[in-house]
Amino acid sequence: RGADGAFAAYDLVENRHEDGVLRETTAPATVSEEATKSAHEIAQNMMERFAYVGVLAIEFFELEGGALLVNEIAPRVHNTGHWTMDATACDQFELHMRAVAGWPLGDTSATASAVMTNLLGDDVEQALEMSKSPDVRIHLYGKREARPGRKMGHVTRIAPLHY
Repeated sequence: RGADGAFAAYDLVENRHEDGVLRETTAPATVSEEATKSAHEIAQNMMERFAYVGVLAIEFFELEGGALLVNEIAPRVHNTGHWTMDATACDQFELHMRAVAGWPLGDTSATASAVMTNLLGDDVEQALEMSKSPDVRIHLYGKREARPGRKMGHVTRIAPLHY
């Protein structure tokens, strides 16, 4: 949400966790148009009520029947949005800076579908091999010590959009 009240949203994503840690994010999610519309309306209403400016990540659970339940709110850019670095016109980091600086919001449209996988612990040692694939983008965080479950970086595999 921009300082002027403008609202933009990214495609919904699906997350997969392992041992309580985000392992993989797939964009776009395979959800109905109604779920997408509802999630965007909930997000916009929350941001307006809080007078929030910037990127706000909201985790929903989709219940039987399609109802959405808010599980978690992160008032900042978030790991689940790292796919935007490689697969959208304006990534979450730039969008956040535009919003808080009072600039016009950027274009949140997807330019590709994406699967972002966190490199946890020693997974980072596979980065060189993964880099050989032309559809993979590698982001290493420069952390010195790999520990089990520690996010050392992420890879994003991109593909043409199929809506």
